[in-house]
Amino acid sequence: MYYIMIAAAVLPAMLLGLYIWRKDPHPEPFRWIWRAFLAGVLICLPVAFLEQYIHLLLFGEGEPTTLFGSTTMAFFVAALPEEGAKLLALWLLLRRNPHFDEHFDCIVYAVFVSLGFATLENIGYVIMSGEEWMSTAIMRALLAVPGHYAFAIMMGFYYAIYHFVDPSRKNAAKIFLVPFVAHGVYDSIAMSGSVSPVAASVCSLVLIYFCIKLQREASRKVNEMITINKENSLD
Repeated sequence: MYYIMIAAAVLPAMLLGLYIWRKDPHPEPFRWIWRAFLAGVLICLPVAFLEQYIHLLLFGEGEPTTLFGSTTMAFFVAALPEEGAKLLALWLLLRRNPHFDEHFDCIVYAVFVSLGFATLENIGYVIMSGEEWMSTAIMRALLAVPGHYAFAIMMGFYYAIYHFVDPSRKNAAKIFLVPFVAHGVYDSIAMSGSVSPVAASVCSLVLIYFCIKLQREASRKVNEMITINKENSLD
């Protein structure tokens, strides 16, 4: 049974990773793809400790009981350390990568770092959900893992703009702020149902709508970066 649970937790990230890898006009070497994925896995444990520390600072041993509290938790306990660690891992990976020479590379490596993180996180959630593991796996496959994927595309997109096009402070800030805000909004909506049961069903619909918009924006950025890649190949 554990093998099936782990497979259900891993499969969504593998499919999204394969999709973005095949989108790359000049696919990156597999060993570097694996390094990016492994980097995402390795940051999970320190991020978990950091999240616990921030949680203790903000809420002590308890949990948020208001919408303001759940929003604070979403942005500063979850989104801040997770997106910050992903960006650090991405920067360390790219700074000495001899194959990092095209705009789309930023998206590819950002996605695989994020999917490495999402895979280990997903395994933990599915296993800890016990008898409810199947519904947990399905919901996370449809929402949480694609969410990490979309946040990564935003990070990779603005990393490419900053690195190859315009190294301004504004673009540097967007590398972190855009995925951080998207992640924070996602988690705020997802967590709000737990502190406001009356609004839980409404929050579920809002979350689905937000995720659809998020994936459309991610797809638009992927296609835009492919176009930029082609234009630069012709120069």
